[in-house]
Amino acid sequence: MMKWNGIAAAVAFALILPAQADDAAERAAASQAAIQNFASTLQGELVAAMQKGGPVEAIDVCKQRAPEIAAGISEDTGWSVGRTSLKLRNPENAPDEWERAVLQNFDDRLAAGTPAAELTHQEVVTEGDDTVFRFMRAIPTGGVCLTCHGSELGGDIQHALERLYPNDQATGYAEGQIRGAFTVIQRM
Repeated sequence: MMKWNGIAAAVAFALILPAQADDAAERAAASQAAIQNFASTLQGELVAAMQKGGPVEAIDVCKQRAPEIAAGISEDTGWSVGRTSLKLRNPENAPDEWERAVLQNFDDRLAAGTPAAELTHQEVVTEGDDTVFRFMRAIPTGGVCLTCHGSELGGDIQHALERLYPNDQATGYAEGQIRGAFTVIQRM
């Protein structure tokens, strides 16, 4: 009888693993799509603000619109979608313990030579009584990002950041560094 149970368990395991892998791949692809929607929507609004009123207006747009865009995508999908970083500008984006560990892993992988644009992480995690699928994708620092996140900020930009984010830590970046990450939580 034990032999049969072992075979049945092996067959069940062999059937479940591909289904879980397919589910994880589908969840990762859906997470990537939500992140792409967030990133492209925010980027479009930031570009428009830069063209209309320069970096100071873009800072205002980022402060107001980024949380609204994330909330809209979260509402549309039923997931939690947002941004986080180890060097915060907005304290409401503080990483939880899992996100902090992934961000630190991203930094290690970047130091080992993986480009920031290629850094993602996905995992099924138990949180209390819930099982969730978590996904993160690094946000690489591009050249235009340095206007508000670099080491040398213009006076107007510095004053706007001090006014809107008195405890801002999100400066001093160089192109190619990890500025933070998009994060998605899907309840299972």
